[in-house]
Amino acid sequence: MKKLLFLLFLGLGLGANAQTKTKKAVSKSITNQVVEIACGECQFKMKGKSCDLAVRIDGKPYFVDGRKIDDFGNAHGDDGFCNAVSKANVTGKIIDGRFKAEKIELVKENK
Repeated sequence: MKKLLFLLFLGLGLGANAQTKTKKAVSKSITNQVVEIACGECQFKMKGKSCDLAVRIDGKPYFVDGRKIDDFGNAHGDDGFCNAVSKANVTGKIIDGRFKAEKIELVKENK
C-alpha cells in the first residue's frame, strides 16, 4: 500500500512539472528613434524567404510589420534597401521579436 501511494504522489509530482508554461508577449516601445533600415536578408544577414524590410535597433535587427520593403522605392535599385543600409526615424513596438511599425520616415543624409 505504501508503494502504491508513493507511486501515485510521484506520478502527480512529475505530471505537475510537465505542464507547459505560456510565454508572455515581450514588448518594448520605440518613439522617434533614428535606426538603421534595410533588407533583413541582404544587409542584416537575417534568415528569411525573400527580401523583407528590417530595422536594426540598438544593434539588433528586427523584421518590420506594417510596411513593405518596396514602400520606399525599388529595393533592388542602386541605393535600395537590398544594396544599402539607410537611416530612418521610427515609432512603434517590438513585440515577440518583430518591429510593429507605427511610423517610418527616412532620414536624408548629407553627402
